[in-house]
Amino acid sequence: MARDMSDKEILKMELDQLKKEVSTPRTAVAANCAETIAFVEERLPNDPLIKGVPDEKNPYKGDKGGCIIT
Repeated sequence: MARDMSDKEILKMELDQLKKEVSTPRTAVAANCAETIAFVEERLPNDPLIKGVPDEKNPYKGDKGGCIIT
């Protein structure tokens, strides 16, 4: 794509992208970390990766047969 464009067109695209990026609202990393930690801890009791899935709700537990290659 860039091969088909002139230098002027490429610079215009870069300028447009930079204009979009400069208008993006920014927040401090510390504030984002605190929000992320609160979000994760709020959902921790219901997280199946941490808590596990009960055997009665787990479709992959138990003897359901298998594949026998003869």
